[in-house]
Amino acid sequence: MKLIFGSDSRRGSSIVVVLVLCSITLLILGSALQWSSTNTTLSQRNNEYFKTIAVAEGATEKLLSRIVADYRKDGEVTVLANTNSYKDFVPTSSDNALLAKYEFSDGQGHTDKMFVQYDGPTVYKVLDGHYKDLHGYATPFRIISNAKQLDSLFQVVGAVRQDFELSTIPLFQFAIFYNLDLEIAPGADMEITGPVHSNEDVYIDPGEALTFRSDVTAAGNIYESSKYGSTSNDGTVDWGPTHKSKASSLNLPIGTTNTAAAVREVVEVPPSGESATSDLGKQRFYNRADMIIRIKANKQVQVTSGLANNFATIIPRSSWDKASNANTGFLTTNASFFNKREGKTVTPIEINVAKLALWNVSTNNTLKSYLTNEGGAGNLRMVYVVDERAHGVNTESGVRLVEGKVLLPKGLTVATPNPLYVQGDYNTGTNLSPASHATLSKGTTNTAYTRPAALIGDAITILSGKWKDSDSTKELTQRKPEDTTVNAAFLAGIVETTNSLYSGGVENFPRFLEDWGGTFTYNGSMVVMYPSKYAIGDWGGTGEDIGIYNAPVRKWAFDKNFSSYDKLPPGTPMIRGVIRGKWSAIAANTGP
Repeated sequence: MKLIFGSDSRRGSSIVVVLVLCSITLLILGSALQWSSTNTTLSQRNNEYFKTIAVAEGATEKLLSRIVADYRKDGEVTVLANTNSYKDFVPTSSDNALLAKYEFSDGQGHTDKMFVQYDGPTVYKVLDGHYKDLHGYATPFRIISNAKQLDSLFQVVGAVRQDFELSTIPLFQFAIFYNLDLEIAPGADMEITGPVHSNEDVYIDPGEALTFRSDVTAAGNIYESSKYGSTSNDGTVDWGPTHKSKASSLNLPIGTTNTAAAVREVVEVPPSGESATSDLGKQRFYNRADMIIRIKANKQVQVTSGLANNFATIIPRSSWDKASNANTGFLTTNASFFNKREGKTVTPIEINVAKLALWNVSTNNTLKSYLTNEGGAGNLRMVYVVDERAHGVNTESGVRLVEGKVLLPKGLTVATPNPLYVQGDYNTGTNLSPASHATLSKGTTNTAYTRPAALIGDAITILSGKWKDSDSTKELTQRKPEDTTVNAAFLAGIVETTNSLYSGGVENFPRFLEDWGGTFTYNGSMVVMYPSKYAIGDWGGTGEDIGIYNAPVRKWAFDKNFSSYDKLPPGTPMIRGVIRGKWSAIAANTGP
């Protein structure tokens, strides 16, 4: 039999092939559509997840901003007290209408809640982040937010965890801290051994080698030029580990803007009616002092207790008047000397620190039972002095400390709104045996036997141990000093640079009135918070033609004692900062 394949057979085979190809194509298309649909669904789900993560992060940021605001205003005590109420601080539609679509939870089964946890303990330690190399109290917290989109098919939950520390930082942790523009233009080699910060700009223009051993930061910019743009010197700058512009501003918690005028209030007498527990009131040195010395407008001198006894104890004149009590009388108001920079006669309130130390342990000290806050009973630690007498165009107020080689047992901080003068060696040792301890910290960076000390005022002027009031009107060459050492933190004002006059820079922040040829040794922390209000004579430079002073050899160092909390000066101002730690997206509804 012969088989014959005709055209019908061939057509049938073609149809089969076409059908098979169509089926394969449809299968591929269906798979592609299914893949596309699945991929679209996954993409939508992923997009929703990332949106919920963003919303959850926004919730933690809102809460963090609230905590930071409370902390900077009232401190960590308030934050700790409010921890439970913070849990209710979830975003709402009043923040953004789109948030009505979201539900928030703490991951512990509670809706409309945030997870907030004090992750203690609070410890004094070396800080992290942009506060590294500084010591401070770190109070750790953790916050968690879970967010879910309510009108979604997927009901995806995004969760975010943030760790952070509330950091309380002693201001005297800095070798140099300026709330104003900071200028450094020394004519001789200069080495700065601790952290440096300005809340404004930094201008660097040295004549010789300027070396930083720690970080330099500015809330503004850092310029290697003078303030008005020219570079007049050709020295070199050896930067420390970091020098950074646009850093965070570091401010005192005074409850208002940290302008120079606002910060100046911390050294002023509080106005009538201001609460000592207000934000600013808590920062005023007047309210933090153990003893208040006040010369009133009628020239009457009054010495009283401080806030611990509501200023109620009046110390009798026979107790403090140097003329009345040769043994423990520590105060006099009859001295005067000429300040060549100011072009005025200064009539200072003079405190003999050695006699003050004797008075502190004598029966004349009627404050003993009230001095329990920091130093323990009987330990005077902080004195506030103010001269409210009217002064004419040719006279000026002042506070002068003399015989200050050995301070009181718990140290000493002297604060005043007036210009402050230190005459002779200050805080160079203790009176403990061996006797050599009293001079071990003279002329060196060895501060092992010093006591915590701070000097706070309108301006700070150093007078050597050879200073004589009777020579103050003589020519510069007749005002010869001797090597002098001061170991104390400085907080004071400056006369700022104008387009025609230089402020004198950090190198001239401590002022001088003698023909220095020797050495001024300084260990401490230099803090400039405001312009001077009373001692406003311009820095006019050095030399006999000008006649104000010739600069000493500057042997300066940051006092490393200030890295230990128990060695900080009494009444050290504290700044508050926030250090962000780990941020992470976490599995939904999980624990801390």
